[in-house]
Amino acid sequence: MHNNKKDTIQGRHNIIQMYIDSFKFPGIGAEEQFVNYIRRTCYSSFYPFGVFAENMLESLSFSEITILYGNNGSGKSTALNLIAEKIKAERDTLFNRTSFFGDYLKMCSFEITPGKKPEEIRIITSDDVFDFMLNLRALNEGVDRKREQAFDDWIENKNSTFRMQSLDDYDKLKKVVEARSKTQSRYVRDVIGSNVITHSNGESALQYFAEKIKDNGLYLLDEPENSLSPQRQLELLDFIQNSARFFGCQFIIATHSPFLLSLKGARIYDLDECPVDIKKWTELEGVRTYFEFFDKHRDEFR
Repeated sequence: MHNNKKDTIQGRHNIIQMYIDSFKFPGIGAEEQFVNYIRRTCYSSFYPFGVFAENMLESLSFSEITILYGNNGSGKSTALNLIAEKIKAERDTLFNRTSFFGDYLKMCSFEITPGKKPEEIRIITSDDVFDFMLNLRALNEGVDRKREQAFDDWIENKNSTFRMQSLDDYDKLKKVVEARSKTQSRYVRDVIGSNVITHSNGESALQYFAEKIKDNGLYLLDEPENSLSPQRQLELLDFIQNSARFFGCQFIIATHSPFLLSLKGARIYDLDECPVDIKKWTELEGVRTYFEFFDKHRDEFR
């Protein structure tokens, strides 16, 4: 990972920080009262009102690493976005706010840790990472096109029989001399430089996290495992673990990755339960499904 965090851990002491202690949602009663009030309007959807009706999520109490776990539709991303907007977290990619998002947000509240203020508050979504990778790819494609043109220019100038006739030919003469004095690869490097990046999608995603997650910050991550192989997820796990333990970061993560769910000391809320409950990662249905599958095929790994 970037930021040299792995290289600077040695000799550092635990500096675990807490910037936000808790977050409260309106509660079922308050939601119903609001919805009944506006039900006479032409709206057929009152999102995010009603999202947590099934699991009765009313509040969250945070640790240095807090995880919101649940299947699609459980509301974990909605909860994360609500928290992010309420605490005014920075974000790179905008998200669609419904007509009632602001009304719901006004009914939410949170408590910060006295005397503790993060240097940065940011939410990172899978859309942010995906857009970052697309931009890198587009940038590289532009560099590749320029490289191909530089190859052609080198061949043309290297084999040119050009003779300078006037000062107007000076720029052309410089290119010919440069091509004749350099190898093709050297000429191309000097003209356009190297590719911006040659990493895989997984490496690019890790680069994004490493660049955005700085010391002493509060970070909300929405399904950060997207675009990451199991090996890369383990690298991200180490990075998050070290950032929280040694570099003063606090994390709130929405995920169903069994690797990230195993983060040491994480407080995990199971949004598939009613009411929402705190569980060990080994008790979660999704993790148990993985375990039972591989246990069933245990002999095939020998």
